[in-house]
Order: sequence, then C-alpha cells, then structure tokens
Amino acid sequence: MKKALIPILVIALIGLFIYVKAVGVYNMFVQNEETINGNWAEVETQYQRRADLIPNLVNTVKGYADFEQETLTGVIEARAKATSINLSVEELSPEKIAQFQQAQDQLSGALSRLLVAVERYPDLKANQNFLELQAQLEGTENRIAVARRNFNQSVQTYNSTLRTFPNNIFAGWYGFERKGYFEAAQGAENAPSVQF
Repeated sequence: MKKALIPILVIALIGLFIYVKAVGVYNMFVQNEETINGNWAEVETQYQRRADLIPNLVNTVKGYADFEQETLTGVIEARAKATSINLSVEELSPEKIAQFQQAQDQLSGALSRLLVAVERYPDLKANQNFLELQAQLEGTENRIAVARRNFNQSVQTYNSTLRTFPNNIFAGWYGFERKGYFEAAQGAENAPSVQF
C-alpha cells in the first residue's frame, strides 16, 4: 500500500510545481504588461502636452502678418493628424506603433520647419511669449524622448521574459504576445546638413 502512494505523491508534487510555476509566470506577465501600460500612458501624456502647446505657438506666430501661411497650415494639419491616431494598450503591435510614430514624426517635421522659418523674423524671435513657448516645446521634446526610452525598456523586459524558456510555453497558453518598440524614424541615421 505504501509503495502505491509514492508514485501518486510524486505526480501530485510535480503537478503542484507546474501549477505554482504557471501561476507565477502568469502574474509576472501581468505585472510586466502593467508596466508597459503605465509607460505607454506617459508617452501619450507627453505627446498630448506637445499637441496642447502647438496652438499657442501657432497663434503667437500668426500675430506676425507676413509670416508664411503655408508653414502654419502644415503645422496645424500635422497636429490634427497626430492627435487623430490613438492607440490603446491592447494595440501596441509593431505596425500600429509605427503608424502612430509616423504621424508624430510628421508633426515634428512641421514644427522644425516652423522654427526654421522663424529665424527670418527677428521681432518674433525676441517676443517673450514665443521664447517661453519655444522653451516649453523643447522641454516637452526631451520628456517625450525619456518617456519613449522608458517604454522601450519595459517592452524589452517583457519581450525577453516572454521569449525565454519555459516562460514561452506558458505565454502561449495564456495568449501573451510580443509588444512593439518605438524605433528611429527612417533616415534618422543620417546627420542633417547645416548650411550657413
């Protein structure tokens, strides 16, 4: 009778071990996903901060009647497009993040063109409101870079955990999938040319 209990106890212990491991892995993935969700919310917050600053910047620049209307229109349109793309945390696939990033990059490009055009207007460059908005925009761009870096680090941790053995087995059971990264914009590897 005692010999018959040994295999049953061994099987029960192995089953308990697998159960405990499976629950632990599931909880780890949930915690990693929540970190990603929090970091994604911070990315969105910083992009929203930038989008909120742009109307004030555009209105300050509009005060100069001879300013290029085409440049202002480009910024307004790029802002509208960038704010129209919203991703929920469930949609953080590489393709969706690339689409979101492309719209944000278009806005960055339009802002860059605006700031370059401002160089031809010394009165505008000296305007206190413009200088304050420009400083806030620069600070926001730095915040965006930090938020994106933190997001990518949390995605790296999650994806690494997801792909390691035996976590990859449990991840398949629970339906956890790889998340996408923010990546450099196409052409970012080329230094911009500066001409004087």
